Amino acid sequence: MKNYIIVLFVALLSSCKNENSNNRKTDLETNPKTLTADDIISKSIAVSGGKRFEKSSLKFEFRDVYYQALRKNHEFLLVRVLVNDKDSIFDMLSNVGFERYHNDAFVKLEDSIANVYSASVNSVHYFSVLPYGLNDEAVNKTLLGSEHIKNKDYHKIKVTFDESGGGEDHEDIFVYWVNKDTFKVDYLAYSYEEISGIGMRFREAYNERYVNGLRFVDYNNYKSETTAIPLENLGKAFEDNQLQLLSKIDLENIKVDLVNN
Repeated sequence: MKNYIIVLFVALLSSCKNENSNNRKTDLETNPKTLTADDIISKSIAVSGGKRFEKSSLKFEFRDVYYQALRKNHEFLLVRVLVNDKDSIFDMLSNVGFERYHNDAFVKLEDSIANVYSASVNSVHYFSVLPYGLNDEAVNKTLLGSEHIKNKDYHKIKVTFDESGGGEDHEDIFVYWVNKDTFKVDYLAYSYEEISGIGMRFREAYNERYVNGLRFVDYNNYKSETTAIPLENLGKAFEDNQLQLLSKIDLENIKVDLVNN
């Protein structure tokens, strides 16, 4: 199975073509008062690793599960490996879709089940490299203004997704708090659909480290005991100690290799 993944990586790399980036460059000396939501996110991505994400192979563990991601320009392969005794489940999400393997055998799945597994794999990889990905075409960004949290000033940005290209969870809504001095994402909140209604989470970044030029953080994961607090107000609720610590989101054994063009 490992050989299969290696072959798939090589095939993916060989099929990639160099593309000129169409991303608009922003002037780091721009007056912060004139910055748009796009400007702020672009600067945040830049200080977090920028184009290095687009040519990276990274590996990490999350809650005893192994993950691997290969990105080359606009091509990607996201892998999750679950090991139980002598059995292994390989979930692989790429530009061409989702596939699951039990040891070396391909597992045929109903579309509804495949979509659930695909969303699960994508979610972990999505959070692992934020704010990278927030300049994708299906992402809509709105500047909500400024907010003061823990004696620091933040740009407050709301993110929604188009149904087309926005993924299985395109109805989720995010709010990012981007530090005005460092342009790093220190906090984020999001709402999501669950059986009982709408759930909300607030995350506080900590344990920042750079691995081969890419920024990674862990999160304290909070929830509100009431749904009466709007998503956009969770930052203030955190400042006022109104949120309950639910869990920690820790990435372990991170390794990053840069892929040549």
